[in-house]
Amino acid sequence: MWPPSPTFAPLMLGSYSRGFWLMCLSSFLFFLSFNLLLPELPDHLSQLGGGEYKGFIIALFTLTAAISRPFSGKLTDTVGRIPVMVFGSLVCFVCGFVYPWALTVSSFLFLRLLHGFSTGFKPTGTAAFVADIVPVDKRGEAMGLLGVTGSLGMAAGPAFGSWVAETFSLNTMFYCSSAAALLSVLVQGTLTETLPQALRRRFSFSLLKLELNEILEPRVLAPALTTLLCLFPFGAVLTVIPDQSRLLGLTGTTKGLFYVCYTVASLVVRLVAGKASDTHGRVPVLRWSSGLLALGLAVLVWSPSVPVFLLGAIIFGIGTGLNSPTLYAWTVDLSHPERRGRGIATMYIALEVGIGLGALLAGWIFDNQPARLPWVHALSLASVLAALAYLLLGVRATPARPTAPAAEAALAVGAPEEAV
Repeated sequence: MWPPSPTFAPLMLGSYSRGFWLMCLSSFLFFLSFNLLLPELPDHLSQLGGGEYKGFIIALFTLTAAISRPFSGKLTDTVGRIPVMVFGSLVCFVCGFVYPWALTVSSFLFLRLLHGFSTGFKPTGTAAFVADIVPVDKRGEAMGLLGVTGSLGMAAGPAFGSWVAETFSLNTMFYCSSAAALLSVLVQGTLTETLPQALRRRFSFSLLKLELNEILEPRVLAPALTTLLCLFPFGAVLTVIPDQSRLLGLTGTTKGLFYVCYTVASLVVRLVAGKASDTHGRVPVLRWSSGLLALGLAVLVWSPSVPVFLLGAIIFGIGTGLNSPTLYAWTVDLSHPERRGRGIATMYIALEVGIGLGALLAGWIFDNQPARLPWVHALSLASVLAALAYLLLGVRATPARPTAPAAEAALAVGAPEEAV
C-alpha cells in the first residue's frame, strides 16, 4: 500500500498546484518538439527516394513506442515518474540533431524507429505524475487540461515547423525540434518526484526483465480496447492528410491547416467540457465522442473542397477533445495505485498499436493514388463504429469508480509543492 497522504499546505495556482502547471508546460514543449516535423516528413522521405514508405513514418515511430510501454510503465512504478519523462524527452532532443545526417531511406526510417522511444516513455511518466497529484473528483478535468497543453503543442507544431522549413531550411526545423525537447527537460528538472520514497528503487538492468503480468494490466483492458479502435483513425489521418492537403491546394505555410483546425477544436472542447466525464460518467461521454469521431470521418470520406475538408477536421477534433481525456481518466480509475504506471502503459500500448495499424494500412491502401483516399477514411470510420458498438453493447454505462482508499492514494505525493 502507498503511505497515507501527507498533511501540508500546497502551493496552489488556481485550482491546481504549481507542479501540475509546470507539467502542462513540459507537455506542451514535448508535443511541439515532434509534431512540428509531421507536415514535412512525407515530402522529405519522397525526396530521399522513399515515397512508397510514407506509412512507415508513423508506423515505425509507434512500433517502438508500443514496445517500450511495458518497460516505461514498470520503471515509472519503481524508479520514478521524472526519470522516465526525462529519458523520453532526451530521445527527442538527440533525434532532432541526427535527422539532418540521415540522408538515406534506411537511415531515416531507422531514426524514426529510435524516435518512437520518446513517446514510449514521456507520456507514461506524465500521466502517472498528474494522477498522483490530482484528486479523483478532478481527474477528468485535469486530464483534459493536460490534453489542452498537448493540443496546443500539436496545433502550433505543424504550422511552426512548416514556417521554419519555408523561411529557413529543413535542417533548422529539425534543430528547433531538439530545442523544444531540451526546454521540456529543463522544466522537468524543476519538479519533485511523486513516487513515494518507500517504493523507489535505483535503476538496474534487472528491472528491464518483465513478467507476463507486467506487460499488460488486466484491470484496464476495456479502456485499452476502446483506445485501440478510436486511435486507429489518427494513424491513418497522420499518414494521408499531408497528401490530401496538397491535392486540395494547401501548400507551403497552409500545409498544416488541417492539424491546426483539428487541434484547436480539440483544445476548445477540453476547456469547455473538461468536467463532462467527471459529471456524466466515462462510458456515456465516450459513446458521444465516438459518434462525433465517426461523423468527422464520414465528412472526410467526402471532402471535395477545402471548407468541407476543414469541417471534417473540426468535427474530428471535437470528438478527440472529448475522447482522449476520458480514456485517460477511465484508465486511471480502474488502475491500482501501486500499478498505475503499468495501467497507463497498457492503455498506451493499445494507443500505439491502433495508430501504427492505422498508419500501415493507410499507406498500403493509399499507395500515392488520390482516388483511394476515401477508402482510407472509410476504414477508419469502420474502426470507430466498432468502438461505438463495443461501448454500447459490451461495457457498463457507469464504470467502476475508485474506492475511498484508492482516492486517498491518488493524493499521495512526495513533496508539499506537488499536492493539489
